[in-house]
Amino acid sequence: MNPATRDKLMGVSVATLCSALYKRGLRNQTIQDVRPVKPKGRNMVGPAFTLRYMPAREDRNPMTVFRNPQHPQRHAIETCPQGHVLVMDSRKDARAASAGDILITRLMVRGGAGVVTDGGFRDAMVIGELDIPAYHHRPSSPTNLTLHEAIDINVPIGCGDVAVFPGDIVVGDDDSVIIIPLEIADDIADEAVEMTAYEDFAAERVKAGYTIIGLYPATDENNLSIFAEWRKSNGR
Repeated sequence: MNPATRDKLMGVSVATLCSALYKRGLRNQTIQDVRPVKPKGRNMVGPAFTLRYMPAREDRNPMTVFRNPQHPQRHAIETCPQGHVLVMDSRKDARAASAGDILITRLMVRGGAGVVTDGGFRDAMVIGELDIPAYHHRPSSPTNLTLHEAIDINVPIGCGDVAVFPGDIVVGDDDSVIIIPLEIADDIADEAVEMTAYEDFAAERVKAGYTIIGLYPATDENNLSIFAEWRKSNGR
């Protein structure tokens, strides 16, 4: 992805991105019921690299399948490109894990920008201490083979009721995760930076005792003049 776009998206919130996408008619881009394993205080940004699970069938999923070096779950960990976010479709089912700490550690060491599942992670407390942003629904101890069969790598998936296409831009903060279609990511990043500047200004004004009427949204032209001066003095 464009490095400048990555830098811009590192400094904006998922909430602001939701509003920017809403203006373009995209209202279902936030992955539902997924939250940080442990907040990192920084954004996760990167193109999506996907893994799809399907319902497991017992005769196809004995523990011995992990001996296959091409097993899709293991292969996804070993082939996710540096700087990408591994996004897993676990059918919104956290009764069995999508992955555990050893696999996520390997993803981190290989340079993955983050990992997202609409299921759960085993060893979640360990994953939370790793230096890689990780998002899931809740902790889950059973191995993925209990309920999930990893079946496809880097194909269109659904994650938390959101369509995710390989290469879409994934942004996560300490609240949630959003998917930005690749073709509009540069424009959305530019708009979100501008929105964030005004939101920071408005937050300062509200803390100082000013009313939100005419300020948020900026329907009073006087507030726009004050904002212009604020930007100059704050280098924004």
